[in-house]
Amino acid sequence: MPKFFSDPDPLADEIIRDVGTDLVVGLPLGLGKANHVVNALYARACADPDIKLTLLSALTLEKPRPKALIERRFITPVIDRLFGGYPDLAYADGLREKRLPPNINVVEFFFLAGRWLHVPAAQQNYISANYTHAASYLLAHGMNVVTQLVAKRVTRGVPRYSLSCNTDTTLDVLRERQAGRASFKLIAQVNSELPFMPGEGDLPAEEFSAVLDSAATDFPLFAPPSEPISDTKYAIGLNAASLVRDGGTLQVGIGQIGDALAQGLILRHRDSAAFHDVVARLSPSRPDVAWEAHAFDTGLYGVSEMVTEAFIGLIDAGILKRAIDGVVLHGAFFLGPKSFYRALREMPLDQIARIQMMPVSFTNELYGEEDQKRRARVDARFINNTMMATLLGAAVSDGLDDGQVVSGVGGQYNFVAQAFALRGARSVLTLEATRQSGGALKSNVLWRYGHETIPRHLRDVFVTEYGVADLRGKSDADVIAGMLAIADSRFQDELSRLAKDAGKLPRDHEIPAVYRDNHPERIAAALKPAREAGLLPSFPFGCDFTEVELRLIPALEILQGAQHSSRALVGLLWQGLVRTPDAADEACLARLGLDRPKTWPERFYRALVSAALARSRAG
Repeated sequence: MPKFFSDPDPLADEIIRDVGTDLVVGLPLGLGKANHVVNALYARACADPDIKLTLLSALTLEKPRPKALIERRFITPVIDRLFGGYPDLAYADGLREKRLPPNINVVEFFFLAGRWLHVPAAQQNYISANYTHAASYLLAHGMNVVTQLVAKRVTRGVPRYSLSCNTDTTLDVLRERQAGRASFKLIAQVNSELPFMPGEGDLPAEEFSAVLDSAATDFPLFAPPSEPISDTKYAIGLNAASLVRDGGTLQVGIGQIGDALAQGLILRHRDSAAFHDVVARLSPSRPDVAWEAHAFDTGLYGVSEMVTEAFIGLIDAGILKRAIDGVVLHGAFFLGPKSFYRALREMPLDQIARIQMMPVSFTNELYGEEDQKRRARVDARFINNTMMATLLGAAVSDGLDDGQVVSGVGGQYNFVAQAFALRGARSVLTLEATRQSGGALKSNVLWRYGHETIPRHLRDVFVTEYGVADLRGKSDADVIAGMLAIADSRFQDELSRLAKDAGKLPRDHEIPAVYRDNHPERIAAALKPAREAGLLPSFPFGCDFTEVELRLIPALEILQGAQHSSRALVGLLWQGLVRTPDAADEACLARLGLDRPKTWPERFYRALVSAALARSRAG
């Protein structure tokens, strides 16, 4: 039986006595970190230079850190509301502030997107890894401790502990320990908000060396709020939803596009005609791409490393219903808003049994029980995000051309490989056609880039807001033509010229006229009828914002967009100075502390926000 603790400090001392002063500690990805245990070990190592502490982790979660005045005033109350009791991970602050002592090392294989750019220690200690290789890398580093947040259930006086949100690598390393190929101590910290998930991660107390269980160390789970779905993301999600076959298999990656995809599938299921209409308006010509628009009679089976609230929406809508041995969704980790955790906690036992958390080796690979997996994963659609793509079909998903890591490879390569290994499967990589960078608009479809996550020989399907490019098995010239067709029209001519100059596209190639109107205005117009009919809500699965905050969000998006143009800012400023806000606008201004401006910056911001509120209502 494990030793039980109510204070993390004596537990940290016990770990050091048991394991020694050379600690190699594995921390689950994302939500599953035992924050109090980790912080206690970190404090011991900071106080004693003879303790060598290596933390092996991924996706270190941090509260948002707003900088600009308006952003700070808007998001700070939201942070306090959602993360007020969440204990910060001390090692993250030390790493960011460059004050880690030399006896402490932090190694990660996946970053929270963009949060560790230009932080030398984080960048230098990053391990580039497929998700399925992470467990072996942890063991190769000599991992001797695993600390994990768990859910607890007592039946007839006997406690059991669920790995809950993070069965991903923990189950894989536990299998290695059971086979005698690894030796480590498994330490649990109980959290009352964590859902107890049945399945392989439901463990007896004997699996753990120690358990921290106390009201004093209980804390609210990290719960990032849902973000509003923009027209661009809805267009991408709807285009991708038209590629999913009834009776098939679905995997979805991290990001807002997953919510847009799920809502697109729900619209398709409930109102096929409306779905067909909006997709046809988005992509008026898709001659080379077969697409689906009918309801889901057989339904889908889900197998995804990440389980999100969108999957619960698909279950509730009767779409995710094709069961494999009674299970409609296999996942490896989860992360989401408070409503998502609550839905899992309150789900009846017979319903939650249809959601099984598994090791990442199960979700991301075909190896092991391959025959069964192949029979289950029919007509699979592996839908993941990428940052940029080349005209030749390579994807840039995790890093920049100077070597800086934005996030990580994660499971993307695993799912691309499965798409080529499974009959009828497709890899669908989604991306926004453009981005703002350095005050300028840039294309995310490029001729070349100095870093690739998915090489061009594994090119399959790419989706932007402007349509779908089916590239599998096609010649380079046809691939380039397909990518040009879904690029933003403001960049098509230059991209075409570069391809022709390289001799990869015929000199006489002309981009068809139907693809020459790839502009944001066309996308907004195509979605407007469905938006106005309430078919494409900004928050399809609920949100954690107040009514006043919901009115502010579109206005702040307008203000953010205007910051890239001095002329646009001046126009907003003038409009705001000459108009008188109504009562609803005053409530929004008060929420930002701009109802009684005292300084010139506050007066300017009041005018800008007032004008943006008026424009957001005008639509």
